[in-house]
Amino acid sequence: MMTLLRLGGGIVCCALLLSCGRREASGQTPPDAAGPPPGIRYEAHLSAGDHPPPVGAVPVNLFRDDPAAAKSGSMLFTAMNCDGCHGGDGSGWVGPNLADGRWRYGGADEEIFSSIYFGRPKGMPAFGGALGAPGVWNIVAYLKSLPVPAGEATESWEQ
Repeated sequence: MMTLLRLGGGIVCCALLLSCGRREASGQTPPDAAGPPPGIRYEAHLSAGDHPPPVGAVPVNLFRDDPAAAKSGSMLFTAMNCDGCHGGDGSGWVGPNLADGRWRYGGADEEIFSSIYFGRPKGMPAFGGALGAPGVWNIVAYLKSLPVPAGEATESWEQ
């Protein structure tokens, strides 16, 4: 019996080691394999460890309009306790409302990604190290899938 357990454990270890170097079927390198993604800098950026995000190519959302990614992002949103600050379904509480279509640092996919991955001043921690790029993109897909409420209680200053 003990020999069978050792053999089974050895097979599992070999399978895990072989899968570590695997690339996606499309031939592309996984989004987080090449290190941190490029960031979008702004004048009030606070950098973790005093290292500003690299600037260069704009990150691309590989999960845009993907219902499975949005569902995964919903589970990550809860698991990472994002709803502890942003409320259930991103409706706002201590942190800002993420479902109303208004964004302090920009509402484009890459801007939301940058906010989550690198964090923002005044309370938004950086989650890139914990989630990696694919996890952050799943949360972006979830946030973009939230329906914007019909009647917002605020007025636009542009009118």
